[in-house]
Amino acid sequence: MEEHIVTVKSVHPVTHDVKSFRVSKPAGYVFNPGQATEVSINRDGWKDEKRPFTFTGLNHHDLLEFTIKIYKDHPGVTNELDRVQPGDELIIRDVWGAISYKGPGYFIAGGAGITPFIAILRELHHKGDLAGNRLFFSNKTEADIILHEELDLMLGKQVKYIVTGQKETRFEQGFINKEFLQKEIEDFSKPFYICGPDKMVSDLASILGELGASPDFVVFEK
Repeated sequence: MEEHIVTVKSVHPVTHDVKSFRVSKPAGYVFNPGQATEVSINRDGWKDEKRPFTFTGLNHHDLLEFTIKIYKDHPGVTNELDRVQPGDELIIRDVWGAISYKGPGYFIAGGAGITPFIAILRELHHKGDLAGNRLFFSNKTEADIILHEELDLMLGKQVKYIVTGQKETRFEQGFINKEFLQKEIEDFSKPFYICGPDKMVSDLASILGELGASPDFVVFEK
């Protein structure tokens, strides 16, 4: 697997525990929206600590972008990424990923599981092809919603936020479960794109099968 050393150009906060990292782009490096790569920090002791992160920028941009949730409660890679500054270096590798756009449908994301969908939605928005898509985005609290304003701008009324752990909220409280899907989904023959915690993904894939969705149109990282 080929390795590329890239330079961090900017670091910006997205939420209280999510940051956007923009890095230099190797010549000839290409990816499809929804794909990811393994990333490590080019520092002694961290070069072989590889973690998968999705590209959230677009392929025609001059820089690569990653939108990463920082876990400060244990001394891992994201905690170390929290210390990364412009001028520091990361190591990226080949692209991979099974989440790809198959046509207008329903995107279902839990927390940081929105990241594979960011580039897909941005690319569709850039091309003027977002019509016919809906996003259901579940988070513990309102403060956890990644790129809230941009999602509103792109999708308008076609994005629905669900909050699971906050009593007073302007959004729907509860979980994305069978009852929710039966209430919200108009056409189970359309593609479904799912990303989030492993149990959420496996449960929803099973439920969608029960409700008549074709396995060929239920897209998630296996």
